Amino acid sequence: MHRPLPPKLLAAGFALALLWALGASYLIVFHDDVLAGFVARQGAMRDAYEARLAELRDRLDRAGRDRVGAESSLAERVAAALERQAELERRQAALAGLGVQPPDPLTTGALPRPDDGPDGFDLRPAEAGAPSRFPALPRRSAIDAETGLIRLEARLDGLRAAQGERLARVVERAGDTVRRLRGLIGRTGLDPDRLDPTTAGTGGPLVPLDARALDGFATGFASNLDLARRALDDGARLHRLAAALPLGRPTGGEPVVSSPFGTRLDPFTRGLALHTGLDLKAESGEPARATAPGRVSAADYAGGYGNMVEIDHGHGVVTRFGHLARILVRPGQRVVAGDVVGLVGSTGRSTGAHLHYETRIDGEPVDPQRFLEAGGDLAAALATD
Repeated sequence: MHRPLPPKLLAAGFALALLWALGASYLIVFHDDVLAGFVARQGAMRDAYEARLAELRDRLDRAGRDRVGAESSLAERVAAALERQAELERRQAALAGLGVQPPDPLTTGALPRPDDGPDGFDLRPAEAGAPSRFPALPRRSAIDAETGLIRLEARLDGLRAAQGERLARVVERAGDTVRRLRGLIGRTGLDPDRLDPTTAGTGGPLVPLDARALDGFATGFASNLDLARRALDDGARLHRLAAALPLGRPTGGEPVVSSPFGTRLDPFTRGLALHTGLDLKAESGEPARATAPGRVSAADYAGGYGNMVEIDHGHGVVTRFGHLARILVRPGQRVVAGDVVGLVGSTGRSTGAHLHYETRIDGEPVDPQRFLEAGGDLAAALATD
């Protein structure tokens, strides 16, 4: 005989059956709506996923374009640096051609040293068959490449500035030399433009340019270089002109004047008379020397001069050596500064052994002391250059 089920168990079973019936009824009634919702959710998830993929692809494309652009920009900057380096090397050679030492790109920090590490770019084109560091540049990190290039560009700027400053100093020194030589020549009573006709028709005050002005002057470095060359050429030409003038010493050692140029009491008449030269103290037989290159225009006895030698130095300038005990040159002979033209004596109108020394411009006597002082100043200036 079966025992009846407990009421609670029957109630639970009845509840489960009811729930199953309700769920089955819901599925039967709302099946299409549930399925549609499920499909809609799946579609939304798929659309979101595809949108995310599209966004990622777009970001990757942009990153790729940016990378290509950055590499292209970096390559252009490197190419520009190569051109600048080649131009700076040409400038280095031009400065060396002026006879001055150009700035050392290593000591100025303009170019990298061999031990500068990975940031020391070698921008020179590789030799045929040799590995080049430049093609490997994109394989370096962008930060390293950018940093290295910035440093190199700064160093090239430094060398460019150093070259401009060196060129400015060359022009300034050459200008000082030109002014000094023109002044020394002018002190003798000669016009430098008369001695050098090629300089006629130009002039004006010399205003040296500083490095910044030089760097932007006219068409740039080439014009500045031309300015320096002209200044150096002017200095060299004036040096040659000065060397052709009687600026040397006619006797050994420092000349000692016993009777100056100009008005004096004549030693014979005791009246006022013009002394056309300098009487220089010297021992009998001491050498009398040419004070500049020239051609002997006279070498003979000449009245009050006694034994006299006259040298034509060109440009209307002549020198005379009087009272010589002996003449050691002949007319027409070429001499250079320092050549012995005779021996000191006391011939002619003389009261004792000494050298009568004259300088004349276009036949007119001028004070030889001007030439002697200018020669001393020139020698001192050349010793300090």
